[in-house]
Amino acid sequence: MRSRDFDLDFRERSTRIRDWGAGLLLLSALLWGWCAILLLTDYEVEKPNGNTDECAARLFTEGGTANEGLWRGDYCEDERDWPEALAVLGLSLPVSLVGTALFTTGSVSRRMSGHAQAMRELDRIADEREKREKHAGA
Repeated sequence: MRSRDFDLDFRERSTRIRDWGAGLLLLSALLWGWCAILLLTDYEVEKPNGNTDECAARLFTEGGTANEGLWRGDYCEDERDWPEALAVLGLSLPVSLVGTALFTTGSVSRRMSGHAQAMRELDRIADEREKREKHAGA
């Protein structure tokens, strides 16, 4: 395999790695969005008698519908529980770490490959100039 073919294959692999990293970062952003929806939006809960009850956003209540619980006859606490939101947030952390590592590795590999190609091209131009100067001086 010639060095040019190897370099093109290397860049293709680097692009795939970078794209996988970007995909994982997008997935992580979606998980953050889901967590934000769970914590920041109002919601409804259905009571056992069939009626619905309006519940305030989980993050913006101090002692209201989402936090005081069933002892007050309020069913909002069980609908959107903190462990669910924290699990979504916790799942996004390793996904974002791996995505960042892959995206960075792919991007740096492509840049280094481009730099190496530019250096080879500069060396080739310098070698040709030296040959022309030798032939012109002889």
